[in-house]
Amino acid sequence: MNKERNSNGMDRRQFLQTSAGFAASAMFLGLGRAQLYAAPDTSARENSIPLVTLNNGLKMPRLGFGTMTLNGDVGERCVADAISLGYRLIDTAMIYRNEASVGAGIKQSGIKREELFVTSKLWKADMGYEQARKGFQTSIDKLGTDYLDLYLIHRPSGDVKGSWKAMEELYHQGKIKAIGVSNFEPAQLDDLIANGGVKPAIHQIETHAFFQEGKSQEYLKQHGVQMEAWSPFAEGRHALFTNDTLATIGKKHNKSIAQVSLRWHFQRGIIAIPRSSQKAHIAENLNIFDFSLEDSEMASISTLDLNTTQFPEWS
Repeated sequence: MNKERNSNGMDRRQFLQTSAGFAASAMFLGLGRAQLYAAPDTSARENSIPLVTLNNGLKMPRLGFGTMTLNGDVGERCVADAISLGYRLIDTAMIYRNEASVGAGIKQSGIKREELFVTSKLWKADMGYEQARKGFQTSIDKLGTDYLDLYLIHRPSGDVKGSWKAMEELYHQGKIKAIGVSNFEPAQLDDLIANGGVKPAIHQIETHAFFQEGKSQEYLKQHGVQMEAWSPFAEGRHALFTNDTLATIGKKHNKSIAQVSLRWHFQRGIIAIPRSSQKAHIAENLNIFDFSLEDSEMASISTLDLNTTQFPEWS
């Protein structure tokens, strides 16, 4: 669910390339054209993404690469590029129909499988004990691996308990290092925790400046479940890439709106998985660990919360 473009918003490439005020915008953000589009030397930063320890002791990168809509040769190239730049967390899903491309990109990267953290997700059509086991096997076959680092129930639908039982068994067999959920409501998560044997390690939900999910974050902290954000840029909806508050903060730090957004997630303790098909943007998204947002800046961003989804079609 991490696309850069939507009819209700504007992606950052569109903003920078087609806006009549391109030059002025670049200066306002404190970024020259070379800085915006050149892929920087990342050799010193490789493997430097901070880790978080999940509730089962597994360590997971706090910033990763999302792959929704990155299919075929494009998907393969983007995954290989992301890994070459230093990403180690790669997020895909059966419904993205790109697991084979993601697997090919991983192979092309030349990085050892054990150095990566690969996530996929169980779709609604594969819910239920037997179907979940088959769905998992299909995913790892397409990815070309014999295990997943993280496997999520993509949406709560159908036989959740049967699916979770299958995932727990695969977890205990060592075929999945951590299991979790995505897009669950608190009551659904409560029910899963109360009736399951393994507590979810991750809850992946919509989280961005316009839907900050503070209550959900507190709830997950209380239950020891790590929060992860899909679509950390809101797909550019509500004009995120032209937001004055984020742009002003970016100008101060000589950072882009995208980098400010990702740093905001990072300082809140939320894992983010931005997606891009442009190598320059993939590199840019990684470059958020050399600055910090001040308390006043975090407070300013908190005022942007509309407390409502920007993706009503997913509700």
